[in-house]
Amino acid sequence: MKTASPFILPPLITPTPWDALRQFTDARIALGRAGVSLPTNAHLAFQLAHAQARNAVHLPLDASGVAASLQALGLTTLLLHSQAADRATYLQRPDRGRRLDAASLHTLARWQALARNMAQPAGDAAFDLALVVADGLSARAIHENAVPLLTHLLQRLQNGRTPGWRIAPVAVVEQARVAIGDEVGERLGASLVVVLIGERPGLSSPDSLGLYLTWAPQVGKMDAQRNCISNVRPAGLSVDAAAQTLHRRMSQAHHKQLSGVGLKDDTDTALAPTAAGIQ
Repeated sequence: MKTASPFILPPLITPTPWDALRQFTDARIALGRAGVSLPTNAHLAFQLAHAQARNAVHLPLDASGVAASLQALGLTTLLLHSQAADRATYLQRPDRGRRLDAASLHTLARWQALARNMAQPAGDAAFDLALVVADGLSARAIHENAVPLLTHLLQRLQNGRTPGWRIAPVAVVEQARVAIGDEVGERLGASLVVVLIGERPGLSSPDSLGLYLTWAPQVGKMDAQRNCISNVRPAGLSVDAAAQTLHRRMSQAHHKQLSGVGLKDDTDTALAPTAAGIQ
């Protein structure tokens, strides 16, 4: 008869007391440990996420493909480029990603003249809205989320009570930073610019899209003069919810003629009393 071995091996992975919290977040929590190290699966998952984030940063923007999809929505598009000639320059010189190159300025020049003629009365903005689609730090975010987001936004603009929005040609800009929207909006003569840009990839969000809204765009605007809606992606803020929030912010900006810290969205600030009666 076999007897039980007096030696009982401990589990290979030591669990943590908060394993149940993993169901609520993509963050790397409660990974456990194997000896003094991470479990193999957790280590491999980290390496995969890191590779996906790096790929998102270096993936080229399919500018022509994005422009074609936007044109299918009935939008006129312009293909532009920042002063950062390539990805290496873009990553090393953020300032060059904030301004347009000479060829792009030439492309905008004829639209600038047209915008002046369209302004009624003279001196008013030619367009109510300029849209800028920029690769930023994740072209993947643009490829997967920009067109669906704009589809939802256009539906809200067409169905809203606000009189028709005059939308400028959509600028699809390569190697671009957020501030490049100021130059595009200013040259197109728009009263409001919204920049859709790929956000810096996290280790669980290589596809995150950011939306930046600026009233009266012009070169030199500060970040405090913008409003941001971030984490737009299937696992974060849905494109429908983001379009709803963006449409509300745009309407507020037009009504108050401002953006940034002075434009507050108090929709979600009213909290219901808790069961404990805390106000």
